[in-house]
Amino acid sequence: MSNTTMLILVTILGIALLLFLVMRSKLQAFVALLISSIFIGVLSGMDLNDLIATMEEGMGGTLGFIAVVVGLGAMFGEMLRVSGGAERLALTLVNKFGDGKVQWALGLTGFIVAIPVFLDVALVILIPIVYSLAQKTKKSLLYFGIPLLAGLAVTHSFIPPTPGPISVASIINADLGWVILFGAIAGLPAMIIAGPIFGKYISKKIHLEVPKYIVDKEYLENEVEKTNRELPSFKTVCLLILIPLFLILINTVFGLILEEGTFVHSFLTFIGHPFIALTISTLLTFYILGTKRGYTKEEVQNIATKSLEPAGIIILITGAGGVFKQTLIDSGVGDVLGNMLATSNLPLVLAAFIISTFVRIAQGSATVAMITAAGLMSPIINLMEVSEPMLGLIVISIASGATVFSHVNDSGFWLVNRFFGMTEKQTLQTWTVMETIIGFVGFAVVFAISFFV
Repeated sequence: MSNTTMLILVTILGIALLLFLVMRSKLQAFVALLISSIFIGVLSGMDLNDLIATMEEGMGGTLGFIAVVVGLGAMFGEMLRVSGGAERLALTLVNKFGDGKVQWALGLTGFIVAIPVFLDVALVILIPIVYSLAQKTKKSLLYFGIPLLAGLAVTHSFIPPTPGPISVASIINADLGWVILFGAIAGLPAMIIAGPIFGKYISKKIHLEVPKYIVDKEYLENEVEKTNRELPSFKTVCLLILIPLFLILINTVFGLILEEGTFVHSFLTFIGHPFIALTISTLLTFYILGTKRGYTKEEVQNIATKSLEPAGIIILITGAGGVFKQTLIDSGVGDVLGNMLATSNLPLVLAAFIISTFVRIAQGSATVAMITAAGLMSPIINLMEVSEPMLGLIVISIASGATVFSHVNDSGFWLVNRFFGMTEKQTLQTWTVMETIIGFVGFAVVFAISFFV
């Protein structure tokens, strides 16, 4: 057996082991990625001491960026949640758009809110508004719920600083400015088609009432009334969410225009780095939505500390993804995969989508699918001359593949199933189709753009 054939076989076995550990053994993805990395390293013939050094390099190199960005993003999002900023966005947009275009308001709300707030948390915050609208209008819950879910899902997968695209960008060394730009370009049409358009269609096919276990109408009215307490202003919330995105985009755009070495270039590069951009926005959020509105310093500190609990596992899983990537590179698997892809003439964007789709369908977790696909693509990218814009497109392509075909092995499937009171069949007809539309529309957009980059 040739060395190339052996490395390909080892890679296939390593991925199969990863899927088995996550799906069948229900092992935490962090541990499963580490075990699979060790498995590939040992079977490919790496020196054991070198393998340990590779694991340290992969973990440290990835977490040096991810830990800071995800940590700051989590604190920013939690402060927005606690202060009622998410509710303010939803209520203002619903009122501004009016009854006739409330679907569009909910889709846009989800799109904006999910930038700093995790999808499941955002859904918990906003679902009472959907319940109330459904009861008031007597329309299917899906008429309002699908647009909101589409907005949340698109941003969760496509727009940094959410963990998925941040992790992929870190692993393949993509510039976040390009990721944000292409994520928005691909995400908005995906949200429109999968949200208001598909929501209007499917709500005529499946009529859902507010779930019986959601107490009663009085509860819903109280939930919506609670969101009318002294909330932060709409403009303030929008400004705080857009500040880090704006600074990162400025860094990317003016980095191409201005001459390197000048003071302006250095200054914009500094404030536009994700570390600085998110630090600025997080500190402003603590002050404007926290201490300025009556929170004590101790309360703000407790909010920040609590926010890091769910972020911890995301950081570790991403770090393990960095180990997986580095093992593929140092074991020689990356060279083999790169040469195979080069001779196959398969576009990088398409290869990235196919790989992440396969992992997504097999094991369910979008985050694991993104990280695994990024780990497999990284050594291939290292062998080729890939431009910064193309790296951004590859990130969104991976995110698109990791979004499609959400089914019973995905925690998001059951989250929506519970909040909407649907059967498994109805969840497949609604949530699964919506996620698949998002993924394929997002991929179609970036694939088209890739011909011009």
